[in-house]
This record gives sequence, structure tokens and C-alpha cells, in this order.
Amino acid sequence: MIESDKIKQAKKDQIRKEILVKLRLQDKQERITRSKDIKRRLFQESSFKSANSIMFYMAKSYEVDTKAMIDEALTIGKKVIIPVTDTQEKRLIPSEIKDPQTELIKGPFGIYEPKKEIVNAVKTDDIDMVIVPGIAFDAKGNRIGHGEGYFDRFLKYLPKSTPTIGLGFIFQLVDKIDTLSWDIPVAKVITA
Repeated sequence: MIESDKIKQAKKDQIRKEILVKLRLQDKQERITRSKDIKRRLFQESSFKSANSIMFYMAKSYEVDTKAMIDEALTIGKKVIIPVTDTQEKRLIPSEIKDPQTELIKGPFGIYEPKKEIVNAVKTDDIDMVIVPGIAFDAKGNRIGHGEGYFDRFLKYLPKSTPTIGLGFIFQLVDKIDTLSWDIPVAKVITA
């Protein structure tokens, strides 16, 4: 890593640490209310309305809640895709689900994902939209994740025309995120 990359990484690590504290301290009711607002805004997006297949992430307890989004997307006839974490290859495998209640199990990093025996892999070309998690975002769609790089590696192989939307609470928006060569921005960020 060249010196400026070390500095950029240190800045990103600092932002991640500060925002994680805010996320974990956020009032539960506030998180629920803001998550509902973000869901409403997402479902109003024309690109969301026209998407047949949508890849969601399964939220950690302090993140924007995606469970209600997934349930409603299935109810209105969307094909829902959830990533499976392949820790050997350090990659995400998009897998279609039909019933989150019975098909998901806690995977690596404590995140729910489809059970290995029912993985139904979906090609990236067949995904119409990807909802991307993040700890912090800036106005240009640059993001700081949990630091493992799984989503950046996944987004690298996604067709450029596929809309990517980051979800975050208003305090997760920061002025500027210094990017590294492997960082992939999202096309849009929805906050509340």
C-alpha cells in the first residue's frame, strides 16, 4: 500500500468507528421509524418499481431494517435475492429466496443468509437492482462498509447499467470519503 492509501484507509477506519458508535447508540424506535421512511422512499423509486429481481442485504440489528422491505417486495411479486457469503473465495453468491422465515440461517459475521442446501444462485446479469449496505456514504455514492470488501468485489462484476442503491440513516452521510482503487460507489443513496 502506498503512503496515501494508508492515510485514506486510516481516515476510512476512523469514520467507520465513529458512525458505528452512532448506529449502535441510536434509539430503537428512531431506527424503526427511519427505516420505514427509507423503505417508502425506496419503493417510490421508478427503478425499483420497474425492477423484477432485487438483491437485498440482510441488515444487522443497528442498520436500516431490510426485513420489511424483503417481505413487501415478495408480496408484490418481486424476485428477492439475498447474498450467501463464501468465506473461502471471499465473495458473495446471489441466491433467490421465496420464504425468509424458513430459508435463512445465521451465516458468517452473524448475518442471515440462505441455507447452504437451498442456495439458488442467480447470475449478476439477471439482477435488476442491488440494495447495498454501508456504514457511511457521501453525496457521490462512495461508501464505507464493514471493511471486508465483499460488496465491492461483488459490485465490480455487476453490469454497469444495474442500479445500485445504498441505504443509510441521515447521520451516516459524511462530507467526503476518500476512495481506494477497489472501492465501488453506489448510484444513489436513500436516507431518512
